[in-house]
Amino acid sequence: MSISRELNKRSGNKCELCSATSELDTYIVTPKEGSKVEDQVALCTTCQSQLNNPTTMDANHWRCLNDSMWSEVSAVQVVAYRTLHQLTDTDWAQDLIDMMYLDDDTKEWAESGIADTTDAVIHVDSNGHTLSAGDTVTLIQDLNVKGSSITAKRGTAVRRIRLDPNNAEYIEGKVDGQHIVILTKYVKKQ
Repeated sequence: MSISRELNKRSGNKCELCSATSELDTYIVTPKEGSKVEDQVALCTTCQSQLNNPTTMDANHWRCLNDSMWSEVSAVQVVAYRTLHQLTDTDWAQDLIDMMYLDDDTKEWAESGIADTTDAVIHVDSNGHTLSAGDTVTLIQDLNVKGSSITAKRGTAVRRIRLDPNNAEYIEGKVDGQHIVILTKYVKKQ
């Protein structure tokens, strides 16, 4: 039995991420070499093209990860985890990451791929601590929110921040229900 047949049998002839049934192909989950079916995932062309070119990612397409992240197949879990990390600017993706459980080996595999794809932009708070997407920070001074009458008060906790991938000085979060951009020099990590 070839790896392709084994993969089709395991996947039930469906994309293992979005359950599409047409135009399936093998996707090797790096850094594995793909010599075993356990290192591969059956994906449709839509999922493959978006994974291969992250600038074309359609966040709504990836809502399918809500189901596929619970797969018993480690390779599917790894791809779901990595994809959700690329979508951390959406609240629902961050929620799914928070719910997801991976055993130690699978998490190490998943994070090894994230390290390979992340930018060199590093966000640090006012004390020099590295910030990550999903962290909670506290404002260290009152901030006037542009375009609003809201003043974000010193000591306000901003939960589940998002990082600007292009600028190390900007993070995003919600204060009093309003989505705002905050300069990292005005926050400290909790």
